[in-house]
Amino acid sequence: MIIIYNIAIYLYQAALIILSPFNKKAGLWYRGRKNFFRQWKGFSPGNRKVIWVHCASLGEFEQGRPVIEEFRKREDDIFILLTFFSPSGYEIRKNYPLADAVCYLPSDTRANAEKFIRVFSPDMAVFVKYEFWYNYIAGLHRNKIPLYLISANFRAGQIFFKWYGKWFGKMLHMFSHIFVQSDSSGQLLNSLGVKQVTVAGDTRFDRVDSLKLSHREIPLAAAFSRGSFTIVAGSTWPADHDLLVRFVNEAKYDVKLIIAPHEINEDEIDKLESRFSKNTVRYSRAGNTGAGEATVLIIDNIGLLSSLYAYGALAYIGGGFGKGIHNILEACTHGLPVIFGPNYHKFREAKELVETGGAFPVNTYTDLLNRAGELIVTPALLENAGNTASNYVKDNTGASNTIVDKILSF
Repeated sequence: MIIIYNIAIYLYQAALIILSPFNKKAGLWYRGRKNFFRQWKGFSPGNRKVIWVHCASLGEFEQGRPVIEEFRKREDDIFILLTFFSPSGYEIRKNYPLADAVCYLPSDTRANAEKFIRVFSPDMAVFVKYEFWYNYIAGLHRNKIPLYLISANFRAGQIFFKWYGKWFGKMLHMFSHIFVQSDSSGQLLNSLGVKQVTVAGDTRFDRVDSLKLSHREIPLAAAFSRGSFTIVAGSTWPADHDLLVRFVNEAKYDVKLIIAPHEINEDEIDKLESRFSKNTVRYSRAGNTGAGEATVLIIDNIGLLSSLYAYGALAYIGGGFGKGIHNILEACTHGLPVIFGPNYHKFREAKELVETGGAFPVNTYTDLLNRAGELIVTPALLENAGNTASNYVKDNTGASNTIVDKILSF
């Protein structure tokens, strides 16, 4: 099986190199790794302990971030090495101030893994959520370097738990300890004889809980939403726009919309803006005046969404008519009930909030009209749903402390 795995890694690497002149993401992936070991030849952390934290992309970084912050609070003499697999994580967080070094992870060949471990000599490694690179895991295991998996989430349908997945299951035994989000994940690991498991919860809750206290002030959003019932729609796709545009255009209520599309490019923003019959304003063109007269504020840049929820009364989270909904917790921590499309069942927090009344799935425009309308005209219902959402975040914090406590105890 290892032969097949290594061949697949080489083929994947070759494909990205071939695509690199034609595909932006492939180009970033290739150029970020080109001459990697030459760039890091003189690496020296001084006398500090090296803690290597690896994330696939931006989402996993946000889960690893509270753990990095907790290490920084408790340990003075450490060097944080942060690596990414995907350009979408590295390009956005390559200047993350709490890391001493940030770089791509070279592709998972045995030669790369051995050289990486030799160059950086980590004292421990922390992989976030779904990162299972066999050669790196085996290399750390051979060198007796502690390896931890955090915020892990396992499902019965994953290859580890299939009759043909025994080779992949062996990787799980190479981790020094695995911190999972739920009891069900722990039970699945136990069924394979993996006993070094702690149910710690999801570190995302720690991250979003801190956002409420440190959210960025956005004067334009404050002026836009002042005195109005404002819906904040985050990470939306065209299927979500079909519902939201119609809702705003036909609204019988005094309601405003802040909308932050998932894909931001000029053509798509133009197309979205043209569909609204009400006054619209773009964030990049509005300045700090004149927003109060508009009904729709279109966010045409990145990095604002988590703070924008502070200016809303109700949130709509995109992606539910596609592969799955985006992050709902950033809205919940600000006390906003959340509405989303029907494809939410892979997300534990969404299912639990639907059950407890803090979130509401919709399948059609009529569903959105009825559910949003009910929340708009019934302040008590809106308040109860918002409290349910914010309390859900508070009740699930603490995973980062649990993880770091356990790791330091080892």
